[in-house]
Amino acid sequence: MSETLRVAVIGAGRWAQRAHIPGWQRDPRVDVVALADTDPDVLAQAGRDFQVARLVTDYRELLDDPDIDVIDVATANHAHFDISAAALDAGKHVLCEKPVHHDYRQTRALSERAQAKGLKTKLGFTFRYAPAVQYAKSLIDAGFVGEPYIFNGYEQNSQWIDPGTPMRQVDPDADPSVITTSSIEGYGAPIIDMMHWFSGGELRSVVGTMRNFVPERMIRATGQMQRLNIDDGDMWIGEFDNGVLASIQSSYVTVGNFPGIEARIYGSEGAIIVRLVEEFGVCQTIRTATKDEVEFVEREIPQEFFPTGGHSREDWDFLFYSNLCADFATEILSGGPANQGDFGQGALVQETINAFERSFRTRAWVDLPLNAPAADGAVAA
Repeated sequence: MSETLRVAVIGAGRWAQRAHIPGWQRDPRVDVVALADTDPDVLAQAGRDFQVARLVTDYRELLDDPDIDVIDVATANHAHFDISAAALDAGKHVLCEKPVHHDYRQTRALSERAQAKGLKTKLGFTFRYAPAVQYAKSLIDAGFVGEPYIFNGYEQNSQWIDPGTPMRQVDPDADPSVITTSSIEGYGAPIIDMMHWFSGGELRSVVGTMRNFVPERMIRATGQMQRLNIDDGDMWIGEFDNGVLASIQSSYVTVGNFPGIEARIYGSEGAIIVRLVEEFGVCQTIRTATKDEVEFVEREIPQEFFPTGGHSREDWDFLFYSNLCADFATEILSGGPANQGDFGQGALVQETINAFERSFRTRAWVDLPLNAPAADGAVAA
């Protein structure tokens, strides 16, 4: 591999244009050499805006190209697994938006396939790479909180509090009488990732519930209101093997701004609150307290946790994804074993979501790891 990482982005829509493509292009070690999208108009516009010359409507044309090192999967969720599997089989490192698959076992299988081939993977856990979160983790590792006791995690914003805001219909054949996962999987995954990362132990048992607060919503494809029995709010409790108690709250009908993440960890020596909410021009803050000085005070985030020239008044998606892309580039180009937020971590987060769903269905505590058999491709619930 050369000293320049050559990346092809599959899926050139809104999120790719706000985060993936500019995040990669911010790094001087990276060259975005190709874009793929099934919509030729979207593809052409992205190519013009980001000055990428190679544009294809079939991503398979890119897999056998020896000049491409990384496939970045930024498509709709249903295509994540197949494209990631094909890219790994073609010998490419893979960045994929979450989830790779709704069944954690399928994601774990891809993680094992990548490791067997000596390839690196990474999930789109955007908020893990926020400078404030990276700084918080460094404080935890340095012993600032002491023995961790409690983790509280929130992912909440008001994106769909208005039923007239168009939403993509996840499954047109879904039984409207059965609530299906939505917020906890699409929005809860990043804070679940942080819960595991900050808590420092193995999750052993969970219990919780889901709710559908806004029954009828506007469907983007039809422009009509329709009954969607989806999880738009949920709350969970988890027990870790090191004694940590954790809670998770996820919703996109809670009043507040993007991205709506807040992580709190309390321990024997101190506490940390990280808030990733774009308010008054600032996209992140970190506050700390100790057992001797219990009033929380805001800390300045050291520049080492930002990309070159970065600051907290940038758009959060561009800032955080720049760090994600730079971290993946460093992991690949260094050739070392480091690979944070990989498909293995993605499988753990998905297993937690599958356990949450099972708890809701059974109205009972659910133990991890999950081992119950299920049909191929089915959610273990």
